[in-house]
Amino acid sequence: MGSEFGTGPIGDDPPVRTRAAQYVRMSTDHQEYSTDNQKDAILQFADMVGYEIVKTYEDAGRSGLNIEGRPGLQQLLADVEGGQAGFDVVLVYDVSRWGRFQNIDESASYEFRCHVAGVRVEYCAEQFVNDGSIGSDVLKTLKRSMAAEHSRVLSVKVFAGQTRLIGMGFRQGGPAGFGLRRMLIDREGNPKTLLNRNDQKSLQTDRVILVPGPPEEVEIVRTIYRRFVEEERNEVEIALDLNRLGVLTDLDRPWTRGTVHQVLINEKYIGNNVWNRHSCKLKKKHVKNDPSIYVRADGAFEAIVDRAMFERAQVIIQERSARMSDEQMLDILNKLFKRRGSLSGLIIDEAPGCPSSSAYAGRFGSLIRAYSLVGYTPDRDYRYIETNRRLRAMHPEIVKQTIDRIAVLEAATVVADPLSGLVRVNDEFTISIVIVRCSTTPAGSLRWKIRFDRGRDPDLTVAVRMNHDNHSIRDYLIVPTAEITDDIVRTAEANGIAIDAYLFDTLDPLFGLAERAKLKEAMSWT
Repeated sequence: MGSEFGTGPIGDDPPVRTRAAQYVRMSTDHQEYSTDNQKDAILQFADMVGYEIVKTYEDAGRSGLNIEGRPGLQQLLADVEGGQAGFDVVLVYDVSRWGRFQNIDESASYEFRCHVAGVRVEYCAEQFVNDGSIGSDVLKTLKRSMAAEHSRVLSVKVFAGQTRLIGMGFRQGGPAGFGLRRMLIDREGNPKTLLNRNDQKSLQTDRVILVPGPPEEVEIVRTIYRRFVEEERNEVEIALDLNRLGVLTDLDRPWTRGTVHQVLINEKYIGNNVWNRHSCKLKKKHVKNDPSIYVRADGAFEAIVDRAMFERAQVIIQERSARMSDEQMLDILNKLFKRRGSLSGLIIDEAPGCPSSSAYAGRFGSLIRAYSLVGYTPDRDYRYIETNRRLRAMHPEIVKQTIDRIAVLEAATVVADPLSGLVRVNDEFTISIVIVRCSTTPAGSLRWKIRFDRGRDPDLTVAVRMNHDNHSIRDYLIVPTAEITDDIVRTAEANGIAIDAYLFDTLDPLFGLAERAKLKEAMSWT
């Protein structure tokens, strides 16, 4: 029915559209994920379903591995939980834009926080509707795992590439240091130009090496070594001399005990290319690595310090602490801790009269161990380094115990291959024994990451899963390696029949496989 005042139907008001916010994120991985492209796709989706986009939260050039450094997502959560949202739904391009969190429970937790506050999260480019159905939840969990795995795979590839380049003698990041300079070379190894402090290479095929710096800086470095080794001057005295002469460090700062000490212990001055002293993989906490996993190439650069002089300096540094008892070293460290309130390698190296951080690490096995002996716990959690060291030490004993148990079985033969590390039983099958550290999620759940040895291709894998304290054994995964297609399997306390069917409280099932049946018993089955 028409109105006398017009031709349209009575009450023809436009429908009320659902108010929505959009969240977009771009790291540096793919141009297809540019924030503009995401916004275009989200707008198209919003128009199709009748949503009105009233607010945008954006994290451009931000990693999706954690929430730190992502002010857009942090503000979104603050607005939603603070009742300041003004919208009912958050639109995201896909699951990976929400984040590539290595613990997929973390990704779920941020979405759940929105849900509790009455705001839905919808993914515009996914092949499922985020409606809480079983199918939706399964696909979403799978997508989160795929997003996390993408970053892990990329991290492994990058690390392998960096390791290869280090072995070839190329510098991988970081300042050159006093007395040295970074030289840019092309793919053929021809010098191109010296790089200034903040300069970066522009071509992917270019590489960086270290070369001697200005002659006056090189001479100062050599003088530091001569005064330390031949004149028996300590780092504080050398620093005071340099400052009196108006000499600044490569960062244009006065010299300190610590900066002189770093010159005296850094192998780059004898031409060695050493990398992976510290690491911060997948945006996790920055850790100081054990020297056993350093990546190095000796003699990669032109040395500016004689190797014999360098080695004499290292002997002096070690002998300074060798003259002290453990109690004396810990007493000095304890007094430093009480005076400063915290400890670090730099704090130790800067403290007059204190042995160097490397001396503490050498004497007590690690800096973390020395810290614990004086009652200091770092803010960063380095405990997993100690745990890994302890589990590596446990491995030979567990292998030996397993071999001994099999060896006493009637008619069984067992031998450990010293080259491959596999255990061969009855010349019939091989076993790889791995110890798996237990980690705890923020929610308190237990997790184990099991790596399967594809290179040696064992018939059976025995994964020894540790308890939450990583001091005692929880259970054993005894599984035919061919049954598992992935190189890495992440397990929980409950995993479903595909994994839990192979979990046992003891190794008795393995010993049952190893024991030969007597001939009479075997014949009775025919």
